[in-house]
Amino acid sequence: MSRPNIILIMTDQQRADTIGALGAPWMRTPHLDRLATEGAAYTQCFVTSPVCVGARASLFTGKYPHGCQVFSNFQPWEPTWVRTLADDGYHCVNIGKMHINPYDAPGGFHQRLIMENKDRPMFLEERDRAIYDEWDKALHARKLVKPSRYNRHAADPEGYKQALGAFTWDLDADMHPDNFIGDTACWWIDERKNTDPLFLQIGFPGPHPPYDPLPEALAAYADVDIPVPEVGDAELRAQPRAQKTLRDNMIEFNFDSIAWRRDVSREDLLRVRRHYAANVSMIDQQIGRIMQALDARGYLDNALVIFTSDHADALGDHGHIQKWTMYDSVVRVPLLVWSKNLQVQPGQRDELVQMFDIAPTILEAAGLPTPSDFEARSLWTSLSKDEGHQPRDAVYAELARDHIQTGSEFILMRRDTRWKMVVYLDDTQGELYDLESDPGEVRNLWDDASVRTLRDELSLKCLQWLARGSLAANRRPGRAPQQAMRV
Repeated sequence: MSRPNIILIMTDQQRADTIGALGAPWMRTPHLDRLATEGAAYTQCFVTSPVCVGARASLFTGKYPHGCQVFSNFQPWEPTWVRTLADDGYHCVNIGKMHINPYDAPGGFHQRLIMENKDRPMFLEERDRAIYDEWDKALHARKLVKPSRYNRHAADPEGYKQALGAFTWDLDADMHPDNFIGDTACWWIDERKNTDPLFLQIGFPGPHPPYDPLPEALAAYADVDIPVPEVGDAELRAQPRAQKTLRDNMIEFNFDSIAWRRDVSREDLLRVRRHYAANVSMIDQQIGRIMQALDARGYLDNALVIFTSDHADALGDHGHIQKWTMYDSVVRVPLLVWSKNLQVQPGQRDELVQMFDIAPTILEAAGLPTPSDFEARSLWTSLSKDEGHQPRDAVYAELARDHIQTGSEFILMRRDTRWKMVVYLDDTQGELYDLESDPGEVRNLWDDASVRTLRDELSLKCLQWLARGSLAANRRPGRAPQQAMRV
């Protein structure tokens, strides 16, 4: 059989509880439901970092942040294994968001149609890496002004403060960023003449804030009851100091059109979550169009389709908005794997996996070896339900200080099927949750004397894991020894 086409579809900041078929009955996601029911659906998939570039660099290098030395959104990086696919005869194309730094780096792709962040006027904030992407050009051709925190605030300062990042999209419907990506992808698929096997990465910019669905998409959720968290003072007091600093920063600095507040009500959160859900449904509609376009051209007859997100969004859980924390609502993402002809056994899988495990899975599908320095693991024994499959016993995530998470130099999470530990490099405070009795991660047991021995044991496991990974990184060809331990 010829090598399969490989389609990797990624959203930005999508929670795991946003797919109707996987236990979210309030969601309207028929096309993702199809992938989930006809393919393999992983319900316990965790990212290696709760920020965009850290997670994406891990995926495209096969290494944890300490291995690829990418911890924040402003560090330069380029994909590695995409070039391997290209050198082996795959035609490699990226449409939409990749978050390579710099934004317009080739990244090993033959072709890139770039679309990056929705809210940020590039030449105001991005400076050295600023570009006009394909969406900027299309908006300009229509004489439309990109909505941003600046013009939204100027037009209605009080309404902006109350919105919490949730607005409706009032410009041309086909110029909405997620619709624009869907249209561009379908156009490219219809126009393609190359017969080489295809690696197509499609990156949707949503549902990353601002939460900006079309009015008609939002109307479909007008009366939908979406679960909303209740956050008490006791939970907030038990959080490490770095989390209070993060919350203060989100309130003060107005990131991504979100004027966050301490006094967010249940009605506020329900409104935000309805906008967010409507964004996801819009993306779902575009995924349906893309799958139809691929099928019409025969690409899906021999293909591997993977859907995931780079991280998720707290949406008010634990008093937070966006990312930069290690709660499951931020580090757990959807992962769906679908194929008509490959050995993907349908069904839900509840084992622990890491999002960057996609990398060796893709290489194996293409008939290529997994590099010896990869920390990611292929999912093929799981996808085929091989009796010899060995699932992970724990997953990890890392986060370093940046311009938003300023409260800690370095944060490390270890999570197994029962216990989650979060260690802060420069603080005696941390987080410890018994996920069996407290799946919502509300009761921080860090200072509980009854689990002190367990806390010490898990702390040692974290140290051993990081030390082994740093030593392995130090032994890689071309890596200077002094770089290996840098965080």
